[in-house]
Amino acid sequence: MMDDANQLKDEGNKHFQAGEIDKAIECYTNAIKVCKDKTLLAVIYRNRSACFLKKESYANAASDASKAIDVDAADIKALYRRCQALEKLGKLDMAFKDVQRCATLEPKNKTFLETLRRLGAEIQAKLKTTFSTDSRVQNMFDILFDEEMDKDKKEKAANNLIVLSREDAGAERIFQNNGVPLLLNMIDTGKPEMIVAAVRTLSGMCTGHKARAMAIVNMVGVDKICSIMALDNEEIALATSNLFQCINDSLTGADTREYGKEAALVLDAAKDLKTILLALLEMIANKNVSGYGRDQALNLLSKNVPRTNKKNPDYSRTLFTIDHGLKKILKVCGQVPELPDQLPLTENSQMIASVLLNKLYDDLTCDPERDNFREICDQYIKSKIDPNNMDKTLHAVNTISGLLQGPFDVGNALVGHQGVMEMMVALCGSEREVDQMVAVEALIHSSTKMSRASFIITNGVSLLKDIYKKTTNEKIKIRALVGLCKLGSAGGDDYSLRQFAEGSTEKLAKQCRKWLCNPKIDAKTRKWAIEGLAYLTNDADVKDDFVEDELALKAMFDLAKSTDKTIIYAVACTLVNCTNSYEKKEILPELVQLAKFSKQHVPEQHPKDKKDFIEKRVKRLLKAGVISALAVMVKADSSILTDKTKEMLARVFLALSADPKDRGIIVAQGGGKALIPLALEGTDAGKGKACHALAKIAAVSNPTIAFPGERVYEVVRPLVSLLHTDKEGAQNYEALRGLTNLAAYSEKLRSKIVKEKALPEIENLMFEENEKIRLAATECMCNLVTSKEVQERYLEDGNDKLKLLVLLCGEDDDKIQIAAAGALAMITAAQKKLCTKMTLVTVQWLEILQRLCLHSNPKIQHRGMVIVYNMLDSDNNELAKKLIESELLEILTVIGKAEDNPKRQDPIDAARTCLVKAMDLGLIKPFSTPS
Repeated sequence: MMDDANQLKDEGNKHFQAGEIDKAIECYTNAIKVCKDKTLLAVIYRNRSACFLKKESYANAASDASKAIDVDAADIKALYRRCQALEKLGKLDMAFKDVQRCATLEPKNKTFLETLRRLGAEIQAKLKTTFSTDSRVQNMFDILFDEEMDKDKKEKAANNLIVLSREDAGAERIFQNNGVPLLLNMIDTGKPEMIVAAVRTLSGMCTGHKARAMAIVNMVGVDKICSIMALDNEEIALATSNLFQCINDSLTGADTREYGKEAALVLDAAKDLKTILLALLEMIANKNVSGYGRDQALNLLSKNVPRTNKKNPDYSRTLFTIDHGLKKILKVCGQVPELPDQLPLTENSQMIASVLLNKLYDDLTCDPERDNFREICDQYIKSKIDPNNMDKTLHAVNTISGLLQGPFDVGNALVGHQGVMEMMVALCGSEREVDQMVAVEALIHSSTKMSRASFIITNGVSLLKDIYKKTTNEKIKIRALVGLCKLGSAGGDDYSLRQFAEGSTEKLAKQCRKWLCNPKIDAKTRKWAIEGLAYLTNDADVKDDFVEDELALKAMFDLAKSTDKTIIYAVACTLVNCTNSYEKKEILPELVQLAKFSKQHVPEQHPKDKKDFIEKRVKRLLKAGVISALAVMVKADSSILTDKTKEMLARVFLALSADPKDRGIIVAQGGGKALIPLALEGTDAGKGKACHALAKIAAVSNPTIAFPGERVYEVVRPLVSLLHTDKEGAQNYEALRGLTNLAAYSEKLRSKIVKEKALPEIENLMFEENEKIRLAATECMCNLVTSKEVQERYLEDGNDKLKLLVLLCGEDDDKIQIAAAGALAMITAAQKKLCTKMTLVTVQWLEILQRLCLHSNPKIQHRGMVIVYNMLDSDNNELAKKLIESELLEILTVIGKAEDNPKRQDPIDAARTCLVKAMDLGLIKPFSTPS
């Protein structure tokens, strides 16, 4: 048995020396099983410990070393190995003890003394930080509460506190050092910067730690947090909303910590979550809450109440919200800011409320629940309609407007109810500006879905024309005009379906542009001018005039960048129309003939919707600064920037990036960064378009400029998603070009590309029939083979990666040969084993290699020579001999003996290097160089 164990140990040692760690571990493990001798066993354990250190498996390394030390407490090698493993495991004090024993046994060993010194210093530093964190926390609070302290120091202390709270250890120190009461004191100072710092610190402390989050909720109180969010300060409202979100995420189990069974019973968060939900609903209709606070309460409900995934069967929160809060949300929709005694709102509040109503209605799964929703809305409207009280009635009509912008069917049903339309008509004829305004807006919203708006078309057009002609009030005029535009654009971009007389669409649009550019008109009203253009730009003449009007474009972009985000959808519609980036239906010529023959309606394309006109419009938009406006729009709040709007913005980006010459402008104005969020979330179509635009930009720009900082890593996944074979060829091609560019920049990027599982997709495309795609895939692989991870894939058995590369070197296309031979040259230089493997994957290897070396293109010839050199240099004498015995010797000799020629110098030099190598290997005799 002893002999077996010894033999296995020696085999293991050989493998270890050769760098074959896994095989060494196998031998040592087998030796341990059969070994009966204690001393030998200790040696084997000690050796296996060294293997585990190499594999970075530190716990196993420490355990094996300990078994050796149990046999011989003075085994210095085992002690030092355990010390190394323990240090890596973060057990510094235990590692220190081990190296202390080593230094006692060998006092002159420099390595031991150096490790002893280093570990000693690390332990001191660690103790210091634990003590100093506590004193630092105390110190930060002292600075913050010191009235005499200067502003800069206070700001720095506040920021340090926030940063500290984001690390788990730091958050725990703040919590243990009476942090929550002190943070509450900061809030009670009433100073905005103190409140924001305290709230952000609490957010850090609540993140990802359920027990701590629950403790903080109970110490601070939900009402207190709501009262902070209710303050009239946008920054405070946002920070508090984020605190609520962190608490929600921790309590709903987006927290991955392990708690014991007892703790799990105590940590039942359902009660706290319910309290928070009720408190937020309470805030929505509360007069003492600021507009910013109301927006954030609505946003939090929008984000956390409806299900994100319809497969989740539990939508009890939605039902609860409808029962306890639907009327409150309707109240926000019904507010008329021009009247006295209304809830404080921002420009965005009513839009956010409409979006929330839509999400809640969408989340319901059966008719009785939807009927209940409609019934509550119906009761609410009825309770507000009062012929003797105009203000109450206005509230009812405005609530219907809110529903029409949310769950349209619910609003549409209400418009059809008896008396509602008459009420709108009566309001239109009122003397008060506010009555007319609310009524006209309701009319506009009710004509959203043309097929269902026949009621409006029959009654509305004459009504709106009447108001438009008679009113002298610009605000009403614009709104009436938008209603007409909306009803007039029912034909979409179909040139032959025009509701208005020829030319009147252009007149309406001209009027909209004039209003848009008039700074004397309030922004809310100018916004309606864009709403009008969103409809009128279905007409190609209107688009063309609009993009020629640079002042109007700039005015629209300025409004898009303003704080009023409700305008984003209209701007997106207008841009989609101007760039013709909407979904186009394919029209088959045969069907057109058939339709004409049977006197059916045939959609026609306007001459100005042809390609060259669209290209001109794109150039005008870029010149007027469309990218900087898009970059701002993308950052809007998630409840206003719906998936539909994101898709429209992605379509516009794709249209703008069509011409490679324009991509520089897009990058310079921040378009690259703005596209990333659009590529990561939204509708499938929207994500696809955004990914495609990203690919176009990544293919031609310096990635570190187009996507600064860490953002460049976020671009990889969207590009890889375009490599699937079910995507269009153009998307495959652009994505490959983008990845080729990224792969050339850094090892970290190459590693990210491999991690996103791009390799199999790229290899699939290397087989693609389309030459351009095949070339792009091969070039991409050529840039990736410098990565260690990719080389390891080529070394693995059981795949055709290397065979594919060798065969591609034999293609007829020069560019593909350059890329494939380049990849092969680099990978055989990096991994000598592949030189031998190359000869086993295909019988044609030698013929392909000779063709490369005889190629008329010096670039290909040079790559061929480098591969030959790599094979000669691969420590495989049989292979080197085989090469020199083949016709390659003659080829090398002819090229090597040629006279210097600047056009072909690379292959000539490479051939000479190969010949010198062959001489060194003793395969050929030196030959006299030509004189």
